[in-house]
Amino acid sequence: MLARYKPYLQLAPLALVLLLFVAAPLVFVLIVSFFRTDGFDTVAAFSLENYASVLGSRLTLQLYLQMAQFAFLTWFFSLVIGFFVAYFLVFHVRNRTVAIGLFLVCTVPFWTSNVIRMISWLPMLGQHGVVNSALMAVGVIDEPLRFLLFSDFAVVLAYVHLFTIFMIVPIFNSMSRIDRNLFEAALDAGASRLQTLLLVVLPLCKSGIALGSIFVVTLVMGDFYVVKVMSGGGSASVVSAMYDDVSTLLFPHASASAVLLLIVLTALVALVGRFIDVRRELVSQR
Repeated sequence: MLARYKPYLQLAPLALVLLLFVAAPLVFVLIVSFFRTDGFDTVAAFSLENYASVLGSRLTLQLYLQMAQFAFLTWFFSLVIGFFVAYFLVFHVRNRTVAIGLFLVCTVPFWTSNVIRMISWLPMLGQHGVVNSALMAVGVIDEPLRFLLFSDFAVVLAYVHLFTIFMIVPIFNSMSRIDRNLFEAALDAGASRLQTLLLVVLPLCKSGIALGSIFVVTLVMGDFYVVKVMSGGGSASVVSAMYDDVSTLLFPHASASAVLLLIVLTALVALVGRFIDVRRELVSQR
């Protein structure tokens, strides 16, 4: 009798944690999103005015377009970097131990806080920072490049620096499972190295690319601190608008924004999952 319920008993601790720390807060946010506020106090009365305010605001559209731009650029550059880093580690480093060691080196920056790693770009990209000073010293430029810091360029650069590892890991895992005999078969069939890369490696890594894309896009869409610091206040994000609402005690409005963002991200993940079996990638990493 006990053996029949053993799987459920094993899942009970995880289910309890997810219920208390994931499901319950989300349900609470959903409920609060329908409350009213008079600007000073929250009233427990059903209303759709928060969603009407968020969806009818031109600022909301601008923020989503801004974050979509950041997410796309970060995804593109992290994909290019992550793919070729993983490709080098898997197929060009002959010694497996060395490859694993180099892979672990990629994780060394993550031993420190994200905030510290992001702020470390400030003395690098400033008008009198290392980059501008070096370029002026060798005569490449005559005056400091102002777009390097407190700009959209700085925001994307910081995002790529922070989140590329989340693209490297799943792609590395996918590539490490590719049978090397496929390369010999492709070469025997007359395929060039580029054709082998595009027709053999890339299709077999699509699940890892999809998983890394989900990580990178959701992390960018859910961030506000990088945008705030690296843009110098010149750009904003959807989450920064929520933060401002919370700071001014507009909890229902912030909750409505959070629910809409959750719906958007869920739709993106569902769209990716419709074309690529991400669950197989997650299971294979165990």
